[in-house]
Amino acid sequence: MSIGRFLCGIAALVWDPSNDKYLLLRRAEHRDFGQGAWECVTGRVDQGESFEQALHREVREEIGGEVQIEFIIAGTHFYRGAAQPENELLGLIYGCTIKNPGELVFSDEHSEQRWVTAEQANSLLPPDHWLVEAIHRAEMLRRHLSPELRLFFLKSGFEI
Repeated sequence: MSIGRFLCGIAALVWDPSNDKYLLLRRAEHRDFGQGAWECVTGRVDQGESFEQALHREVREEIGGEVQIEFIIAGTHFYRGAAQPENELLGLIYGCTIKNPGELVFSDEHSEQRWVTAEQANSLLPPDHWLVEAIHRAEMLRRHLSPELRLFFLKSGFEI
């Protein structure tokens, strides 16, 4: 295989610690890809941006808020459309918390938003939806990540 060029993307799985719920967003019908699909905050990394910079920009654009990155849930590789080089994307899925969910202002990128528990997400989403696994991993990380490691990542972030 030849050396490729890839789009890069982020996903911010936003969790509200006050009620143990995740924010799910339904892509609007006017979107260029995945219309009507459930997702979390997602977006591409712009030229000159880091993953974390892109995450914070996308969160501000899509939900009008600020998040704290808690952990990285997973890396991902997929095609945004047909399996062609120009659609190939590598991404990172982050677990994030939000302090003021009542103050969010949603963009027109999504037609619906729901705050759901992990159990409710399992009922809402098809079993093979990528968010089912992302939420499962976020739940595991939240339960098992030591306080010392959490504090380390809060202070240092995830980029070197």
